[in-house]
Parts: sequence; structure tokens; C-alpha cells
Amino acid sequence: MTRRLLPVALLLLAACRTGGRPSTAPAPVTSTRAMVQQTVDSVLRAPMWRNARWGILIVDPATGDTLVSHDADRLFMPASNQKLLTGAIALNRLGPDYRWRTPILLQGTQTGAVFRGRVLVQGSGDPSVSDAMRGGRAASAFDPIVQALRARGITQVVGSVEPFGDAMPGLTTGYGWAWDDFDAGYSAAIDELLYNEGELYLRVRAGAKSGDAVTVERAPTRGYPPVRVDARTVAKAAPGNGTARPPRVQASYDSIGHTVIVSGALAIGDSARLTIAYRHPNDAFMAALHETLADAGVQVTATALTAVDTATRRLDTLVVLESPRLADVLKRMEKPSQNQMAELFFRTTALATTGSGSTDSAQAVGARTLAEWGIDAQDIAYRDGSGLSRHDYVTPRAVVKVLEAMRTSPHAAVFRESLPIAGVDGTIGSRMRGTPAQGNARAKTGTLDKTRSLSGYVTTADGRTVLFSLLCNNFTVPNREVERVQDLLVAMLASRPLGGGEAIGARASGSR
Repeated sequence: MTRRLLPVALLLLAACRTGGRPSTAPAPVTSTRAMVQQTVDSVLRAPMWRNARWGILIVDPATGDTLVSHDADRLFMPASNQKLLTGAIALNRLGPDYRWRTPILLQGTQTGAVFRGRVLVQGSGDPSVSDAMRGGRAASAFDPIVQALRARGITQVVGSVEPFGDAMPGLTTGYGWAWDDFDAGYSAAIDELLYNEGELYLRVRAGAKSGDAVTVERAPTRGYPPVRVDARTVAKAAPGNGTARPPRVQASYDSIGHTVIVSGALAIGDSARLTIAYRHPNDAFMAALHETLADAGVQVTATALTAVDTATRRLDTLVVLESPRLADVLKRMEKPSQNQMAELFFRTTALATTGSGSTDSAQAVGARTLAEWGIDAQDIAYRDGSGLSRHDYVTPRAVVKVLEAMRTSPHAAVFRESLPIAGVDGTIGSRMRGTPAQGNARAKTGTLDKTRSLSGYVTTADGRTVLFSLLCNNFTVPNREVERVQDLLVAMLASRPLGGGEAIGARASGSR
């Protein structure tokens, strides 16, 4: 805690640091509410927050009591706290056992080992075709296609292997996303076909001597997108020259977003790993599928097809690819705060319930679900699924209402287990360590420029579940200062008995 925070906050933070266990010293049951309120009042009076906006709501759902409320009905930019809403709505509408299905269709004729016609991939927004969810090999999702072709004896396709349908029409980026982030993996475009969560990895290696071009290897697609290498190898800096900036390389797209340009310099013997977005998600998916077929010995000979080849031919289902359960994909979305998955949850919920995966449909389905939980248009502006949009707004009270709706939902355990655990994993894996909140609090973070959010559940020393939403906008201090305040409040709640009412869950239920 910095010196700019008031002494009471320092003392309370120290009191919370009990090695991850509740303090054995007796604490007055009636003092916890007053202590939390006093801390909030003291912290928010500090000069460092004079230009910031804090929205705070802490609620005891067992009694309905509000422990702390500060601007809880004002709108704040939530950043990735938006994913709490997106995940909750998807669980409510689709259920934890939902699976994305991607039919692979044949249109044409087979003669011996040759299929002449089109192999069609009908995407529905499966977010799980990634290294992270496929054991380090995203392309393993295509293994059923290879197996089905082999079962039919097909070793050559004369015609095309191409995407089919437009399940998610409209823009492939979210409303109000920053255009200068589009090359970044966290801001990758999405569509009904997505490969490796929209991320391309580049391994760049220096040449053998000064002036040589660097070499670039792509993964998980090996040949897509095209790469132009403008970077060169340079000599290593002389020993002792600690002020010289080391050579570095960067990757960006050309003006039309089709060719990656690797520029800059690398010193002899050095290498770098870069991450850049796939700008055209359907193309990346199809490039990966083409590579998988080639590796399996299935030759694809591209040729123009005549009307007689396809017009009168029915669609024949070769195989249907299936994702893991939504409950499993949800963890991958919430814990590391994966934006592209969140966007596909957002639009899949609309596709499955209305037949349209457009952004407008997703917003409408979201608004209806939130209204069922008592959240109206004055409480929220729900523009995308991830929170990347700076046009998303929500009140702390709306966030707490979502948390409460999921606490009492049949899917409560699935939702809670998907959230990051303080001091253990996800985006709060390094926060609140050494406090009673470690292994206890489950909460979602949110970060954009001038925005820092933390909302979720924490279990008190007497086994009571508390709901909290701590949103901060428009600050000019470092992000870590906001986190200190958020962590202080959550750790304080975890360290003391709440008192009053009945315990609604053992402390152990908040960890795993």
C-alpha cells in the first residue's frame, strides 16, 4: 500500500495478512460491517482518488443486507467484468452441456478414391478449436474429418474445401473496438469459424551473419498468412554498452490486412516469439484444415466446378465436429479472460435461441435475460461479449444482481468454478496471496485504459458468502494502486466473521 493511502487502510491490510487462514484472535462479530465501511470511506478520501470514480457494492445475500454502497447505481465501464454477464447469460440460455456442432458436408460424387465436388464446413462459432483446448494441437479438432474420409476411401478431392453458410453475419469485430488493436491477439476478429482463438505465433530467428534476413516460422498454421520479411540480422552490441537498446523485431499487417510484415532487427544468435491476430478468421480455419488434409495424405486439387457437378447434388453429411461441453469451455473463457471466446459465447447464445448470430440479436437476447434478473436499460449498455468495447456500461448493482442470479441458479457450481481463484489461478492467480482470500475468493477482473474491475464471491470467516462489485474508472494512478484497494476489501471480508443470520456455506466450499 502506498503512503498516499490513509493509515487505517494500511493497518487493516496488515490485519488481513494471516498466512491464508482466518485470524485466531477473537473479533467482534458486529464490527465487520463498520470496519469495511470505514475502510471504504478512508480510502476514497485519499488525494490519489480525487479524479477517479469508484463504484462499490458489497451485499450479504442471505439477509439481503447491503454492507457497503458507493455510487452503486451509476454506470461504469466494466472492461472484462462484462464476461460475468456473457457467461451467466450463456449458461442460463444454453445450459452447461451445450456443445457447438460443425457439420462437414459433401456435395458431389465419388468415383473410387476420388471425390469430385465440394467439401463444405458449416461453422456455428465453436470457440474450442485451439491449442489451449486441444492438448496443444488445435488441428486435432480435424481428426474426425480425416477418419471419415478414410472410412469412405477418399484420398483425393477435386473441387474445393470451403466454408459454408453465414451463421454470424455482420462485422467480425465488436462494436467500438479500438482499430489500432486489431493486430493484437486479444483483439482478434471472430466469425462462425475461429482457429486457435484468433492467434498466430511467429518464431523469428536471426541469421548467421550481419546483414542476413531473419527467418520466420508460423504456428499453428505453417503457410498462412503470407509473410514478408523486412527484418535483418545485426552484430551483437559490444560488451559493457549497457545504454544501447537491444535490437528487436515486430510484426504488423499491410494496409489490406492480408500479409504480415516482420520488420526491425535481431542480433546474431537471438530469437523472438511474436503473437499477432489472424485478421480473417474463416480463412485461417480453412488454411489449417487444408494443411491437416495434406498431412494426412488427402490431396485437394482446386478446380472450378460446373453447375452439373453441384446443382443437383444433395448435401451429404460426412461427419459432425463437436466441441467440449460449454461448462469446460466457460473455464477457458473466464479464468484467463479470453476475449474471442466471450464474443462467440455472446453470439452463439443468440444463434441457438433466435436462429441469428448477429450482434443485434445477441444484444437483444442479453437484454431480455438481464431484464428477467431485474436489470433494466438504465442499469446497463450491453454492446459486446468481452468488454473490449468502450461503449459497454454497467452499474455495480447490476453486476451483483447477476452474481445473485447465478448463486441461486441450478448452474451455480458451474458458474462459480469457472471464475479465477484468488492466489491460485486465472487473472487473480498472483493476487491476495498470503491472505484469507487466497483459495477462497472467486472473482472476475477487468482492465482497459483508466478502467479496473473486480467482482465476484468471497466466503467470510463464519462461512457466509458475500457478493461484491468493485469498479473503478477515470483514475490516473497505476493500475496496481486500484488493485490494492480491491484486494484489501476482499481480503478483509475473508478474514473476519460477518455475524448475524446463518452460515450458508463452509469456508472450504470457496476453495478447491
